[in-house]
Amino acid sequence: MVTKDIQYIGVDDKTLDLFEGQYVVPHGVSYNSYVILDEKVAVMDTVDHRKTAEYLANLEKALCGRKPDYLVISHLEPDHASSIQAFVEKYPEVRLVGNAKTFQMLPQYFSLDLSHAITVAEGDSLSLGRHELTFVMAPMVHWPEVMVSYDSCDKVLFSADAFGKFGALDTDEEWDEEARRYYYNIVGKYGPQTMALLKKASGLDIEIVCPLHGPVLKGEALAHALELYTRWGSYAVEKEGVLIAYASLHGNTAAAACKLAELLRAKGCNAETVDLARTDLSVALAKAFEYGKVVFAASSYNAGLMPFMEDFLHHLKAKNYQQRTVALIENGSWAPSAVRVMKEILCQMKQICLVDPTLTIRGAVKPEDEVALAALADKLAG
Repeated sequence: MVTKDIQYIGVDDKTLDLFEGQYVVPHGVSYNSYVILDEKVAVMDTVDHRKTAEYLANLEKALCGRKPDYLVISHLEPDHASSIQAFVEKYPEVRLVGNAKTFQMLPQYFSLDLSHAITVAEGDSLSLGRHELTFVMAPMVHWPEVMVSYDSCDKVLFSADAFGKFGALDTDEEWDEEARRYYYNIVGKYGPQTMALLKKASGLDIEIVCPLHGPVLKGEALAHALELYTRWGSYAVEKEGVLIAYASLHGNTAAAACKLAELLRAKGCNAETVDLARTDLSVALAKAFEYGKVVFAASSYNAGLMPFMEDFLHHLKAKNYQQRTVALIENGSWAPSAVRVMKEILCQMKQICLVDPTLTIRGAVKPEDEVALAALADKLAG
């Protein structure tokens, strides 16, 4: 139960290996849906087709013989919407509620009669009795048709993908890490749109947030999530210290990265290393946004850049990476090229402050390299 009239009817999926075909989910994921039981019955979204049968059973149990009057479609991405066809076939009299873009896109996925659909726009309301839903458009958080719904009776925001996280609901873990990884990899490109939604939400009296993935948020947990989302949406620094992300061919670049971390810690500076060849890309990406200072250390490769680093930087660019202090270390035995390629990619990002000079190591870390690393540690720790 979310409130006396609002029930959770979603499902956990622990059989999924890759969310969106790319993000590892070792603890699964939840597909959230909710039902509001009033004079009229509204169902808030469906779930992935992988769990349709379980979901419809949950809904039927919650309804206790009643039928849904409305199905509100917040987001058409298949992990939330691919059970719509089965839903309508089971409850053919239900009226679909969405915005203009929802119904433009819906035929791409389903063959449905939309003659009785209800198209809503910014600020429109739908009365269920005591409960009244007000619709707020949230385009590009993270698809163009996304909208959220506010129930003024119980002061609940149905937030679509905003405030979501990886992990099944029965997973015992802190919210922050998997919510951060979820945000930056899925929504992170759209920081301005996230901030626009937060600004709209600030004008509502919200006590509970019901996202489409992860736990329902209320009280201190909600206040904490709002604080983090304000940081994440504005690309603000979350953690003091230095992240050292490296891609090493034979271990020498890795040794330089570890030595720099050691020197930073000796100065009382928090330092974390990430081996891009062995750390999941989505985890490394979230960490790069978490820190305000990042060192990219990479081997030169085929007159270019070690592929793990090149791929990582392109992913950061795609997610709108910005407002960070960056230092560069390259390694090359005869024609170092890594810094050149890293700069070419970084110059396409916003507000990246490059630390001068860049460091070039030729082969193994030698005493003169340790001196240069110590000088870099002084700059980064300052």
